[in-house]
Order: sequence, then C-alpha cells, then structure tokens
Amino acid sequence: MINPVNHHSIAPAQVLRGPGAWDQALGPIAALAQRPLLLGRSAATAGLRQSRRADLEAAGLDVSTAELRYDCCEADLTRLAAELELHRSDAVIAMGGGKVLDAGKLLAHRHGLSCITVPTSAATCAGWTALANVYTPEGAFLGDVALARCPDLLIFDHSLVRLAPPRTLASGIADAMAKWYEASVSSGSSGDGLVQQTVQMARVLRDQLMLEAEAALHDPHGAAWERVVEACGLTAGLIGGIGGARCRTVAAHAVHNGLTQLPASHGHLHGEKVGFGVLVQLRLEEVLGGNQLAAQARRQLLPLFRRLGLPVNLEQLGLAGESLQELEQACAFACRADSDLHHLPFAVGSSDLLAALVSTCSSERQPA
Repeated sequence: MINPVNHHSIAPAQVLRGPGAWDQALGPIAALAQRPLLLGRSAATAGLRQSRRADLEAAGLDVSTAELRYDCCEADLTRLAAELELHRSDAVIAMGGGKVLDAGKLLAHRHGLSCITVPTSAATCAGWTALANVYTPEGAFLGDVALARCPDLLIFDHSLVRLAPPRTLASGIADAMAKWYEASVSSGSSGDGLVQQTVQMARVLRDQLMLEAEAALHDPHGAAWERVVEACGLTAGLIGGIGGARCRTVAAHAVHNGLTQLPASHGHLHGEKVGFGVLVQLRLEEVLGGNQLAAQARRQLLPLFRRLGLPVNLEQLGLAGESLQELEQACAFACRADSDLHHLPFAVGSSDLLAALVSTCSSERQPA
C-alpha cells in the first residue's frame, strides 16, 4: 500500500503546448473519448467553445455542452452529474479559467471519466493539478479536494491563451510567484531530497518571473510572453505535483481563502488575492517572525506588483469600505484550525492577521 504522505500526482498523462496545440489534440482527444461533455462558463469565451465543439464534431465525436452557473460548487456539480448520465458521457473537456478547470476535474474524478483541460488563460495552473477548490454558490471558498490523478490530457494552446485579457496573466504571475514564498517557509528546511529540489524549482520560477513579467505583458507575441505563460500555467503546476502535500501553501493562499468570504472581493481574480496574500505573509514574517529579509522581499515586490497592475492593499481589492467586523470574520476564516496559514513557523491569531492586512503597504492609505 502506498503511503499517502509520499504519493505524488505529478503531471497530466499528456501535455500539448504551443500555438496550434488544439488542432494537434483532436486525435488524442478521440483516443480518450467518443461522447465528451464540453464544459465552460464565461460568456466571453462562448464563441470559442462553439467553434471548438464544431472541431470535435468534425472529428467524429458526439459532443454535449454545459455551462457552470457559479464557481466550482456542489450545486453545479450535482446538476452536471445528471447531464453526464443523460448523455452517457465518457469524458469531460473543461475549457476556461481556473474554476471551470477545477469543476471539470472534480466532475471527472467523481464519475470515473477521462479528463481533458483546455486553459483559456494563464491565470492559474489549475489545468495541470490533481486538486480542485470548492466554493459556495456565492463565491466563498469552502475547501480543496485532492483528486486521484492529474488530467489525462492538458492542451495549452498559446493561440487560445493569447486571447485572454492581460490582467489574467498578471494574476497568474502573482499566483505562480507565491510558490516560492510559501514553499520556502513550509518546506525550506525539509530533509526530503525531492522536496528540497522542488523548493529550488520554485525559486528559479520566481526569479524568471521577476525578470520577464513586464516584458511578457508588454509584448504578447514575444518570446518572454511564451516563457511566462508556460511558467504560470505549466511549471507552477509541475512544482506542486513534484512537491506534493509536503510543499504546502501557507499564508498567501489562506489570505485568499479568507478574502473570498467578503462579497466585495469577488470582482478580483484568484491570483490577485493570492499576490496580496504574499505581501501579507511577508509582513507577518517581518513583524511576528522578526525576519528582516521578509521586509526586504516585500519592498522588492511592491513596485513590481504596482507595475503589473496588481492590488497591493485593501482599497485596491475593493475592501476599503468593509467594516472592522467583516475584516475580522475574513481573518477568522483564514486562521481556522485546519488553515494552511498555520504552516508558518510561529503562531498567528486573527488579530495578528488583521494588523498585517491593514499595514502590508504602510505607505498607502489604509481603511478606517
């Protein structure tokens, strides 16, 4: 029996990447499925899904389509289960952003179906991972679900990803950079060789993004763009797969999870909240951990995040008008007993986190 501590779902069985990857994928898709469900959500990509459905049907597949009404949540998953049964689907093709990809992976996992992910942005590495985040219908984070395996096929077509707004790439950069800031804290002193190597991969990823993020956003047709989108959509997922549960998220993602409890934050992307969470984590390390290197890292990130258009304070996250009680509730959720925040090497309470939230960018105006 495999010890679950050492079990790693490292990568999709197949990865097709680059311009034209979708066209090359039609054969591998047909080898996995004859009656796939094509899952999406955004109205902005509805035409894209319609044309890709036509491609699949031209390849001889019997395709049904469905759309999420919410984020990845039980209400949608229950409804979609009935559609799978009605159509006798043998695979799920999830095409969209991170929450669509998570929903497709979880749906395929629960029903024993092949899973194919087609990211339409580089905002997260959800197309790669054996993990799904579950939310309430209102968009509040509930928890994550570990899946039996990574997708059977990941199609990372640069031509599709290039259609996404630049904001999604900035969000993906922040989310990918968090790998280093979180893994170095939770796993930097690990004696496990594989984990040690994974932490160093996260450092290299962070360095590459710091060097090339702005160039990538400036020129979506340049070589830097290709490297950065693959770093965010693929390499970040590989790091999570190799490191497994031993390379844990820490405060940055816990802050994201807490902020999702506030409806005013729902207009901001996953990586935007995670990026702010990185700044908050560094502030906690500085104030509670006495780590001056963390203070230096925060000062290094702030100007970069501003240039990328990422939010660096509560006001920019749309939360300046939240009451103290609402912010306290978000902090209480982020600090709940099973939170990844507690992988920090010192104790953090709700009041500590609240103080860090409002002082992360001390030169900025803070909400009352």
